[in-house]
Formats: sequence, structure tokens, C-alpha cells
Amino acid sequence: MTEVRRPSAPLRAGEMSDRLLAERAFSRAAGGPLLGGNAVELLIDAAAHYDAWLTAIRGARRRVLLENYIFRDDEVGCAFRDALVERAKAGVLVAVVVDWLGCLGQSRSRFWSPLRAAGGAVRIFNPPQMGEPFGWIARDHRKLLAVDGVHGFLSGVCISAKWLGNPSRNVPPWRDTGVAVRGPAVAEIEAAFAASWRSLGPALRDAAMVPESAEPAGSVTLRVIATQPPYASLYRLDQLIASTARTTLWLTDAYFVGIAPYVQALVAAARDGVDVRMLVPGSSDIPVIAGVSRTGYRPLLKAGIRVFEWNGSMLHAKTAVADRQWARVGSSNLNISSWLGNHEIDVAVEDANFAGLLADQYELDLQNATEIVLAPRRYRRSERIRDSTARPPRIRRAGGSTGRAAAGALRIANSVGAALANHRVLADASGGPLLAGASAAAALSVIAVLWPRWIAWPFAAVVGWFSVNLGIRVWRQFRKQRRKAGDTADDDNR
Repeated sequence: MTEVRRPSAPLRAGEMSDRLLAERAFSRAAGGPLLGGNAVELLIDAAAHYDAWLTAIRGARRRVLLENYIFRDDEVGCAFRDALVERAKAGVLVAVVVDWLGCLGQSRSRFWSPLRAAGGAVRIFNPPQMGEPFGWIARDHRKLLAVDGVHGFLSGVCISAKWLGNPSRNVPPWRDTGVAVRGPAVAEIEAAFAASWRSLGPALRDAAMVPESAEPAGSVTLRVIATQPPYASLYRLDQLIASTARTTLWLTDAYFVGIAPYVQALVAAARDGVDVRMLVPGSSDIPVIAGVSRTGYRPLLKAGIRVFEWNGSMLHAKTAVADRQWARVGSSNLNISSWLGNHEIDVAVEDANFAGLLADQYELDLQNATEIVLAPRRYRRSERIRDSTARPPRIRRAGGSTGRAAAGALRIANSVGAALANHRVLADASGGPLLAGASAAAALSVIAVLWPRWIAWPFAAVVGWFSVNLGIRVWRQFRKQRRKAGDTADDDNR
């Protein structure tokens, strides 16, 4: 657990004014109060998470509130479900929220039957439903656990053996980060869960939900940021941090797809002398997003932002640390889906000791990462041929197998050089997505000409789906208006 060491010297008037102004700005951006008296522990990778989570669940006496995007029917998922079943049988309130899309193909309804039979409750977030044609877009991407109002956990880790890697195939564990929290902030984590639960049905009305007294557990100050679409509170906070960082801003993200305003904020910080770094996966479980992410490297690198790719199996952490004074850990990625489309939860810690621990971990992670650099210019402007009429020397190009062998040897040399220097020159990544898009468009055009039904039938199904759903919404609205008009007439008759 980390503790705060308060400065002994009093703040000057100007520093106090700046601090109060920053406090107000952060509170308004994040939408969450700054809470003192907490203890925070940094959790690294899934094994540490699962041990801490299961220990807390098995020791529960009053309530277990668990919300996670993916809950998989495998050895890890079954261990968690069995622990929840045991607590439910012991009379502990057990409530679980999982996302429908996240668990699609991961776990089915029958997986939860033992827990429901033991008295536990499980709700599925946002399954497809008639009358909501765009409802499926919003997802519950949170990963939180709260036990007895005493222990709180926030993370990027889902409940799946995939996070542990595959030792039999030499696949290392996924790199992920989370926190364990004790103190007044746990009540905020429980409130976030209660809001999710209430959005899916009746509220939790059990006597076990009576909040505990907020006993201080440490001296760390933090904010719990529970976001819902479309308020974008975390986006505003990320923008604010990029604008106020003075010396360092180190980011780790699993699915970075920065929108223009945020990229501009990072670029402006770098040009103002801030050491901005971005650590992203080298290989991703969603290759399409990785490709899109790479197309955005060039403007970052040109502005002096350092970009690193993780060399392990998958980097899934979502963290930020600024000036070794402020840190963020949670479920939110730096993309439009997390900022505007999902239910997310993060913790923003304003503590030098904790931020220092996260910064040290960041530097440790960079030892297993490859830095991406721009290709050096082949010649400078002053070295160009001054005589514009002079013909450039003719370059003899090798052809056939000789040319291919030379190109292959060059690629091998570049790879070896990257391994020795621990950096890799950025290729023109924009060509890949463009080629894929052009190929897909060409394939669709050929299908439309040769087999028009293959295009017409899916199009008709999609249009029909939207028309039925919009019709249901109109009918529901009409029924609501009639009911309201009937209630008004009854009041007038009285």
C-alpha cells in the first residue's frame, strides 16, 4: 500500500491559487470528487489480480459486487463462479453484471445456472432487443469488484484464462494493470456498480447494501471516474492532463486510435518540452485496430513523441502517469469507443508515491519494448544537386531472383539491426489499410455484378431490421402518449 508524504513547507499564495484552480478543473472534467484517506496497491498482470480477487471473494461476509466485460467458461471462469456460488450459499449477497457482447461465445446462460440456483443474481448488459436498432453499440467495458464495502478493485483484466498465456506453447501472460483500493473510495466503486445494476432492472434493496462507515485506510487521494455514454468525462480529463503535464506524460494503451483533438493535445505537449511516450501492443488480439493505430504513429513521431511497441504476447493495460505526481489506471482505452460509447471505470490517483511506482513500472516495461522511429533522411536539402539541368546518375536495378534475394537480405539486416538497437524504423503503414479497403471494395463490386442477390439479401435484412425496430419505437411512443393522455383525462374528471 502506498502512503503520501506531505511537503513540510507551506504553499505560497500563487501556488495555492494554481492548486485550487487545477482542483476545480479536474473535478469538473472528471465528474468525480477528490477523496482522501485511501490505500492503493498496484496489481501487475492477471495472476496477481486473480489471487487478490479470489481471496477477497472467499473472505466476503456481506456482499460481493462483480462487473466485468468478459467472463469466460474456462478454468479461470469456473474458479470464480464456484467461489461466488460458495459465498451465495453462505448467505452473502452476490450480484454479477457481464456484457452480452463481451461474453458472446465465451460463456452461456447455463454457465450461470449454479450461481442463480445458490441465490446469486446475474444480469446481462445490453443484449439485442427489439425497438433499439442502435442499442447494441453501448457496451459495459468495466472491470470492477467490490467486497463488503471494504475492498475495491479496478482493472483492465477480464476473467479468462487467456490473460494467463499458454506456458505449454511458450505464450507469455498478457501484460495488464489494475489497482486494489481500500478506504472511502470503495463506496464510489459500489455506487458505480449499483448504477449499472439499476439500469438493468430493480435496484439492490438488500440490507447487506447498507454502506459502511468510511474509515480512512491510508493517506492517498484519488477520484473514481465511472463514465457512461455520452458524457465523455474521461475524454475531458485525458485532454486536461495532456494540457497540464509539465515534464512527463507516459501512456500505455491496448487499442489506441486517437482522434484529432486528443492527438493535437499530445503534439502540443511534446512541442512544449513535455516528454510524451506511448506504449502500445506489438501484436494485438484485434489486428485491425493495431493496423489503424499504426497509421497514426507518424504525426506523433514527427512531433517528438516516442512510440514503443510491446514485445510480449499482448499488452492490454490502460494507464497514464504525468510528472510522477498523477496517475490513471482502469478499463478505458484511448479511443472514441471508450470515451463516448462504453460504460468504463478508472481511478485517477493524485499521489507522488503511487505515481512513482507506476512510472517505475513503465520504465521496466520499456525494457521489453521496441521503439518505433522515423527513417533518417537520405540527404539534406543542402546536399541536393545544385545543377537542376544535370541528369541524376542512373541506378541499375537488380532483377529476378537476384533482386528478391537482395531485398530479402536487406529485410533480414533491418530486422537484426532493430533487435540489436531495440528500435524499428517506421514503414509507410498507411498503405496496408488502404490496400485492404481497396481490395474489399473491389470484391464487393465483383459480387454485386456476378451475384447481386448476395448483396441485395443482406441489405434487405439490415433495412428490414431497422424498419421493424423503428416501427416498434414509434408504437411504444404512441402508447406512452395515449397512456399519458388517459391519465390527464382521469385527473380532469376527478
